[in-house]
Amino acid sequence: MIETLPSESPTLKGFFRLVAMIPLLAPSLLSAIALIYLFGNQGVLKGWLFGESIYGPIGIILGSVFWTFPHALIVLITALSTAAARLYEASESLGASRWRTFMTVTLPGARYGLISATFVTFTLVITNFGVPKVIGGPFNVLATDIYEQVVGQQNFQMGAVVSLILLLPAVVAFFVDRWAQRRQTSALSSRAAPYRPKPHPVRDRALLGLVSLVALMILGLLGMAAFASLVKLWPYDLGLTLSDYDFTTADGGSWASYGNSIRMALYTALFGSLVVFTGAYLIEKTRVAKPLRTAVHLLALIPMAAPGMVLGLSYIFFFNAPGNPLNILYGSMTILVLATIAHFYTVSHLTALTALKQLDPEFEAVSASLKTPFYRTFWRVTTPMRLPAILDIALYFFVNAMTTVSAVVFLYSPATTLASVAALNMDDAGDTAPAAAMAMLIVFTAGSVRLLHAGLSRWLHRRTQAWRG
Repeated sequence: MIETLPSESPTLKGFFRLVAMIPLLAPSLLSAIALIYLFGNQGVLKGWLFGESIYGPIGIILGSVFWTFPHALIVLITALSTAAARLYEASESLGASRWRTFMTVTLPGARYGLISATFVTFTLVITNFGVPKVIGGPFNVLATDIYEQVVGQQNFQMGAVVSLILLLPAVVAFFVDRWAQRRQTSALSSRAAPYRPKPHPVRDRALLGLVSLVALMILGLLGMAAFASLVKLWPYDLGLTLSDYDFTTADGGSWASYGNSIRMALYTALFGSLVVFTGAYLIEKTRVAKPLRTAVHLLALIPMAAPGMVLGLSYIFFFNAPGNPLNILYGSMTILVLATIAHFYTVSHLTALTALKQLDPEFEAVSASLKTPFYRTFWRVTTPMRLPAILDIALYFFVNAMTTVSAVVFLYSPATTLASVAALNMDDAGDTAPAAAMAMLIVFTAGSVRLLHAGLSRWLHRRTQAWRG
């Protein structure tokens, strides 16, 4: 939809893309909380569901659509942006109708992107914990069953069994997605020119109305959560107050939880970026121990197929074993950082590899001919040239560390409670408004860091990327 807006409206495209990416800055449970305030038993639109309850499959589906929308959109925009203009020109010259062009040119060209977006969304939904936990009601899913077995009944063995069941569809979806990506790449032509849609008033107005409706729904859910966090007593006293941000009166959360999330996100961004970029450099730019480099690369792809709850449960079994000397890490900030880096390692690793592949191998060849150690080349040449990519990786780690729930819900201690987990616990205790306040704090923090990243990226581009000119 966004990609097919006319090229004369770059401002509108930028605005709608910005709005569409907002769910990436929020924990998944925020959409569930907002839906409760909209369609719950005391919601402002409770009669709009034709007598159906929001607590169950309907709420899970709506909340999951909000949370997964930007992930699917990124894949689909990438697929549509690679459309070849000559195919559309040929279709137009042959007199094909717009519908026939769409069915025979657009859909076949984007089919692997559609497959990839479908399975990415499927994986995210089936492994998500926040949405069904908050709004699922009596409707159980695998993620909530694992939580109930481990936290509610302390039945770790049964939790492990359910985790294996949850892992199977995620692994299948991962390999199908990888297959679709390879087929999409092989379908591109080196002579292809990008397609730019021509202005068409009726189509453009219809698409503008559609994307405006989607943007309104996204902003409406976010605005509802923000309003709920400021109301004195829902739904009896709708006056505004900041009392819900005083977490000392809420069960399950505190300002310390928010501080822990900031610390954990900073540690994850710093050490995660360092480990990922160094590892990607050793795989891509060194030529020693090729079997080992290949094995490390394959291992780096595994976390993408492992749900966060499965990863967290495996960390319990490993670090909480009585005979393990690393047992002292259980419940500490260190294990939270390790689990978060591992959980989001794959995307960061692929980003670093892509950035490094863009550098000519001659840099390393010249360095070797001058007898310069590889680590000096890495520090003085490769790192400055790839600083924007490193910054993107750090932002990715920070935002996901702030919003994640499933990867850390089993690993925290009372001293290391995180903001996302605190929001979950407060909602469990019936303090829904403070939970909304904590979720909005996460959004504000992630958004502020995103703006800081944009400014820093622009400054770094001027200082370190002059060679591009």
